[in-house]
Amino acid sequence: MSRPINLTTVQWTDMPLPELCGHAARWGYDGLTLACHPRHFDAGRARQDLDYVDEVAHLLRSHGLRVNALAAHMLGQAVCDPVDDRHRNILDDAVWGDGEPEGVRRRAAEAMAALPAAAARLGADTVVGFTGSPVWHMFMLFPPVSQDDIQSGYQEFADRWHPILDAFDDARVRFALEVHPTEIAYDYWTTARTLDALGHRPAFGLNLDPSHFLWQGLDPAVFAYDYRERLYHVDLKDAVLRTDGRAGRLGSHLPWADPRRGWDFVTVGHGDVDFEALIRTLNAIGYDGPLSVEWEDAGMDRLTAAPQALSRVRELAAISPADASFDASFGHR
Repeated sequence: MSRPINLTTVQWTDMPLPELCGHAARWGYDGLTLACHPRHFDAGRARQDLDYVDEVAHLLRSHGLRVNALAAHMLGQAVCDPVDDRHRNILDDAVWGDGEPEGVRRRAAEAMAALPAAAARLGADTVVGFTGSPVWHMFMLFPPVSQDDIQSGYQEFADRWHPILDAFDDARVRFALEVHPTEIAYDYWTTARTLDALGHRPAFGLNLDPSHFLWQGLDPAVFAYDYRERLYHVDLKDAVLRTDGRAGRLGSHLPWADPRRGWDFVTVGHGDVDFEALIRTLNAIGYDGPLSVEWEDAGMDRLTAAPQALSRVRELAAISPADASFDASFGHR
């Protein structure tokens, strides 16, 4: 099954977009999952200047690349989070404003609602990203939290995201939440609860990154199959699990690549994710969307990791269903 293989640019925004396009084209990527960042795709400018959107699209086409999706993780995070000083570094000045939390959340929502029109003009049918969460900080249920408190948080999420999704419907573009710790959906059952909170409206789907499942003890292939109708985008990133009696699954507040961590992100092919099982499941469910390589490997330089990951993903993508059942000829003479 032929699927475009993208490079996610979120971790590359210190590099000017023309330079990154040159690298991605030379390595052989089909397109980009383009970060909403002033150096890659300035969402604020795109709201005011359609020529700017066209210029970005032209730049990618000149390198033989497509924009298969926009990545709006930072903006989306601020829509539902209990905003604090940590958010200052991930938001531009226009969204941050004076930093008053409700104002930040409102401006982030307005910026998210403007994105689907820009995505459509770029030729992308999906925006991937985060939602933030009013309930993540209560995941341990201590100090004691009632289920009414949790349900109230899911309702707040729905109230904040329904107007944004109206804009996605208008532009005929979909939003794909990356199921991820710190989000409203971070595992199997919170995903079900999130979809329920929104009434299963089609504008809201899922971006699957298997690296976030491995260390939680979840199976990304099972997730892909069960949520196949809402699987709008797939990131490929690996993770390694190394719990040893000292290192645990919560990371111990240790930095990435610290050998004392119980798990870490690594480049595709260097960890414990069963990518072949995932690809076979994607084939079985007929997923034909992008496979987007994401570099988050503090132990490997990205200029080495990105082409190496692409090579491995090309091998995986070559796995396709057989033209006929292997036992089809058993009864013939």
